[in-house]
Amino acid sequence: MLAGLAIWTAVVSGLTAILYFWDKRAAIKGRRRIPEKTLLICSTLGGWPGALAAGQLLRHKTQKASYRIKFSICSSVNIVSLIAIVMATR
Repeated sequence: MLAGLAIWTAVVSGLTAILYFWDKRAAIKGRRRIPEKTLLICSTLGGWPGALAAGQLLRHKTQKASYRIKFSICSSVNIVSLIAIVMATR
């Protein structure tokens, strides 16, 4: 079970990091952006480690306080959910 959760988190984190990269690139080039809702959903589903790393590396979405608050809530929801799943399977 833990291995499956770790693999899931790694895969979703990688995909979320790619979305951050695409969104940052679109912002620079003035192209259509990835909706914040999409980034937040991916973070809630387990992609928050990748989002956190990509955000810091790319300096993307780090200054927007409203986004950071929503991101914190989404990552907390994921962490609490993971804890609940692990506790329920023991």
